[in-house]
Amino acid sequence: MFKRLYALITQSLRYKLLLLVLMPVLIVMPTVIGMAYIWSNEISYRQLLMKVTGDLSVAHESFLRAQKGYLAKLALIAESYSFRVALEKQVSSSEQTLTISPLLKKFQQKEGFDFLYLVKRNGCDYWHVNQCDFKKSSLLETSLKNGPSTGIEIFSAEELGGIDPSLPKKVYLSLIPTPRAKPTDRTIENRGMVIHSYYPIRNNRGKVEAFLVGGVLVNKDFAFVDRLRDIVYSKGSLADDSLGTITVFLEDVRINTNVPRLLQSPTKRALGTRVSEEVRNKVLDQGESWIDRAFVVSEWYVSAYEPIVDVNGQRVGMLYAGFLEAPFIDVYLEGLFKLLFLFVAVTLFCVIGAMLVARSIFKPIEAMANVIARVQKGDDLRIGWIKAKDEVATLANQFDALLDQLHHQRDQIQEGADELERKVDQRTFQLQQRTKALERNIKLLERTREQLVAKEKLAAIGELTAGIAHEINNPTAVILGNMDLMTAELGENASSVEQETRLIIQQVYRIRSIINNLLQYSRPSDFQSHPMPVDINQVVKDTLVLVQHDLDRKEVLLKLDLRAQHRVRGNHQQFQQVLINLIVNATNATAKNGTITIRTRNWKDEGVLFVVRDTGFGITSDILPQIFDPFFTSSNSGTGLGLSVSYGILQRFQAEIEVRSRPGFGSCFYIWFRKDAEDQLMNGEERDIFADIA
Repeated sequence: MFKRLYALITQSLRYKLLLLVLMPVLIVMPTVIGMAYIWSNEISYRQLLMKVTGDLSVAHESFLRAQKGYLAKLALIAESYSFRVALEKQVSSSEQTLTISPLLKKFQQKEGFDFLYLVKRNGCDYWHVNQCDFKKSSLLETSLKNGPSTGIEIFSAEELGGIDPSLPKKVYLSLIPTPRAKPTDRTIENRGMVIHSYYPIRNNRGKVEAFLVGGVLVNKDFAFVDRLRDIVYSKGSLADDSLGTITVFLEDVRINTNVPRLLQSPTKRALGTRVSEEVRNKVLDQGESWIDRAFVVSEWYVSAYEPIVDVNGQRVGMLYAGFLEAPFIDVYLEGLFKLLFLFVAVTLFCVIGAMLVARSIFKPIEAMANVIARVQKGDDLRIGWIKAKDEVATLANQFDALLDQLHHQRDQIQEGADELERKVDQRTFQLQQRTKALERNIKLLERTREQLVAKEKLAAIGELTAGIAHEINNPTAVILGNMDLMTAELGENASSVEQETRLIIQQVYRIRSIINNLLQYSRPSDFQSHPMPVDINQVVKDTLVLVQHDLDRKEVLLKLDLRAQHRVRGNHQQFQQVLINLIVNATNATAKNGTITIRTRNWKDEGVLFVVRDTGFGITSDILPQIFDPFFTSSNSGTGLGLSVSYGILQRFQAEIEVRSRPGFGSCFYIWFRKDAEDQLMNGEERDIFADIA
């Protein structure tokens, strides 16, 4: 895109002038807009942080005021006439209990306490001196020394149950998995955060003889956090679509909040959710306040957190105040869009004005440039009449005259070129015809020479083989006859040399097999049979029985993938001999637990492609061209006639064989059988295509 824009500007005077006019706008306006946005964003965000800091301070003071308020209520109860009268009318512990307990229950319900009871100076129950299972609080000593005291304390479920069996149910919360929270194994929160207050009860001599103890659970006290929210975020203190929230945490768990779990469900509070890990680390672990944006349950809020410290000076929770960040971001984006709209409007106005002015100046020049470009492409075009009478018009007239002259000269040159091209085409066609004829003659001579050489070799080998076969077959027949006679004469005594006898007979038959292969290779016409339709897949299946012993002996896995459907012209037994040679060679070249794969595929409509692939040692490039030569072998065993005989069989039926091999990876033999043996074989390019397919 930038390259295209650069080319457009550098190749047009109009756009250069337009760029010159727009340069101040394109540079100054974005700079001013960017600086204004950054400045306003920074100032606005700083103001938001200052506001949330003030909100937290108000929430903090309100939280302390609530604690003092409950202490004041406790003082009013302790100093009330009814309480003093009931306490002074002591007759017996049972009567005191019956007198004071209903009164304390009444005061507890009226003043909003979750529990209210009397204890001795030692913390035991006022009437039951042996009942000392109340929570051991440092507030007792503080109140004894300094007077009425209050503060935050954390009660376990057992401690709450010891006071009132219904209290543990009020604080029970299931923890909800929260994004960005610190991982934890906890699943519930059953502790209570209590505003705990002690008020000393003095006798007539002014000595403290008891304490009136009151407690208010902060957990799930929605009226408490809603009062704090109404104080901190009064009407008009936030944007219309913003949301101010207050939360009390027990450690990092929301036990009392008006933060919604989802903005779509504002009535469902996010109780049991947890604060993000970064806030927890800074506030609870480091004891510092957090004044910044923070991820709260499911949204980003401008947030302020401070630690809540209990009466023992331990950080046991957090107090949070914050409001949604999204409405303020929307305001920022709206301002940015307005600035961008202003920038685009000013830019468009400048562009339109510059284009109107530049049009009258550069229209003649652009017309000339257009004609030049069209002429370069081969069009016969002229600038024509121009309304102006200035230097540009004179230049245009002279340019038209020059084009007329060039057009005339070009016509003359084109006529000569056309004539020359016709003569060159004639000569080229004649040379191509002669070249093709020469190539056909060369190929015919090469094939004829190869056939003559092969026939001469076959003739020489045939004469040699016939003599050898005659001279060797007679002795082998004598050996076999005498071996049979000797075995019969020895009878049971022949068992001691049975293995040697069998070995001699096997080697004699091996000699006969070698002689037969020599005869078949050197005199193929003697073994030629009339071609018949052959099912290659059936040839493979019939061959497996003959080679299974070798495969089992070497522990080689044979895989079959037979998909060919065509029948080919040939001889079932001779094709089976070819396949045996290929499988035996592949087995000998494959290590233990190797694999041999045999595939058949239809080759167009002309025949069958047959593939034998092994995972053996492979064949090196220096001996690969010699593997089909007679008597050539790369191993210490074998006669070297297997592949040469197979090659001869395939040639008799107009089939072709190729091999590809990579040392260390294995070898792959490809055979192309034809449905009609009289058809011409395919060229090398077609073979490569179908070999890759297989």
